[in-house]
Amino acid sequence: MADITGFVAGYMVGSVPVGLLLGRAARGLDVRDFGSGNIGATNVYRIMGPAAGALTFAMDVGKGAAAVRLARGFGADRTGQAAAGFAAVVGHSWPAFARFRGGKGVATGFGGLLLVSREASAFAVVGGLSALAATRIVSVGSLSAGASATFGAALRRMRSGDMVPLAFAALTTTLLAVRHGDNLRRLAHGQEPRVSLRRSADAQGATDRN
Repeated sequence: MADITGFVAGYMVGSVPVGLLLGRAARGLDVRDFGSGNIGATNVYRIMGPAAGALTFAMDVGKGAAAVRLARGFGADRTGQAAAGFAAVVGHSWPAFARFRGGKGVATGFGGLLLVSREASAFAVVGGLSALAATRIVSVGSLSAGASATFGAALRRMRSGDMVPLAFAALTTTLLAVRHGDNLRRLAHGQEPRVSLRRSADAQGATDRN
């Protein structure tokens, strides 16, 4: 029962649409109407600037970590805690509080991973930042972080027999790949945009009018 309660709580925590709420509170706009059309930190950054993007990222990471901690508080075992973290990623991607139009789950997944396996988290940071620095493509960095986390968790599995981090990393990375379907298609055609410091012109216009 604790595992089920933790999973449901994780989904509800993940469903809090941080980027959407920040956009409405600070600029009176729906961030999903601009850029990539999702509520994640990258889109918020492009629309509202670095401070809002950083705050969104930090709070989305916090959602994943909070989901695991809630499940732990309910008495869930390690598998149940990891399941709650994954549920938060699902909630962020398809949030009940935002008509199921959410983000891609990278930051929330990382927040859950921090509590599930610090070792796999370190692999995610190194792999993700290295790929981002080399390509300047956010989606490549995000997916590389997931793949690196899975690799790190697999190494742990071979050494200790611990399957929980590997299951969490593999399932979360699979979900990230699904959520990045459009990005993968653009990558295949060489059309995926690189990191830009410029804010969306449409969003800037909307900001100026409010």
